Amino acid sequence: MLDDGAWTHEPAGVDPEGGGLRVTAVEGSDAWRTTSYGFVHDSEHALVRPTDGPFSVEVSFVLDFTEQFDQAGVFLRVDDGHWMKAGVEFADGQPQVGAVVTREVSDWSVAPVPSWAGRTVTVRASRDGDAVTVRAWAEGEEPRLVRVAPLDPDAAVSAGLFCAAPTRSGLTVTFTDCLFGGPDAALH
Repeated sequence: MLDDGAWTHEPAGVDPEGGGLRVTAVEGSDAWRTTSYGFVHDSEHALVRPTDGPFSVEVSFVLDFTEQFDQAGVFLRVDDGHWMKAGVEFADGQPQVGAVVTREVSDWSVAPVPSWAGRTVTVRASRDGDAVTVRAWAEGEEPRLVRVAPLDPDAAVSAGLFCAAPTRSGLTVTFTDCLFGGPDAALH
């Protein structure tokens, strides 16, 4: 899985598992810039590779998070001040699907998905033109639109899977797949 990728920050552990990947996050790892909290965290564990032109990246993982801000999904990175993470984050006692888009400062959007707990979740980011479209779903469900965000059409982007554990040690995420392909044909 992503044999040609490189980590933005090395995780505590990586264990290939039956074609998948088990990644153990370092306590305090996260990606965030400034907004509302006043700090910059640039310590997420993103396994990314360069992309060229329009593309999609689709990441699947088992959602078994239990602690505040446990998170996993897709990561798109231009540079330190321009990146996006989208996936599921455990916040306020339940899993929340959402995205953080950073253009020098971060924003955050989430929606509760308690029925996704214990299931395999897939998050897909599709880059085409000046936008990234994010969709997500749990196994057996149809994809739902999570976010449409701007992205400079000339920006060089690295993309792949990520996880982080801002508040605890011991988070291990089981990634079951990471696929790259062409962009989505339609927004809806």
